[in-house]
Amino acid sequence: MAILDSQGRLFGKVSILDLGAALVILMVVVGIFLFPGTGRSVAQINSDTKPVEVDLVVRGLNVSDAPSLINKFQTEKKTKIIIRNQPHGEIDIKSIRQLARTVVVPQPDGSVKALPDPRTDIFSVDLLMTLSGKVQVTKDGAIMGGSKVKIGTSIELEGLDYNFNATVIGVRIS
Repeated sequence: MAILDSQGRLFGKVSILDLGAALVILMVVVGIFLFPGTGRSVAQINSDTKPVEVDLVVRGLNVSDAPSLINKFQTEKKTKIIIRNQPHGEIDIKSIRQLARTVVVPQPDGSVKALPDPRTDIFSVDLLMTLSGKVQVTKDGAIMGGSKVKIGTSIELEGLDYNFNATVIGVRIS
């Protein structure tokens, strides 16, 4: 009896293609159970966790009662953040303050001055916030929630009754 017959079967019983498919499935199952991986993302490998302070600016936030929103941030001292559509979780609010709105006014001598904005837009507010927490530090910078946090990064703040975007203007790693 020949090892391979005219139809490609071993010893006339098992097809070579079926045997190859069974070996591939067996190798995949062995690979999954014997080498499951570390479960860590690439951004977290070889990195240290350090405290960080992130300064955010919020421009033109439309809110009916700005003082109560600011008071809410100051009393709760926590907010949830989302970076590049990836939830990070809760982070501490270190400080928040309302920025004065100004307008650039040309002067008769050709110079310009920033003067208080005379327009009364009572439903629009600018805020400066400082958030603090822990981040993974790599050679590329701070990694928060699996995303890099650098100046210019947009961060979404979310709570029970608010959801708005802010822009990072400063990152201080301790």
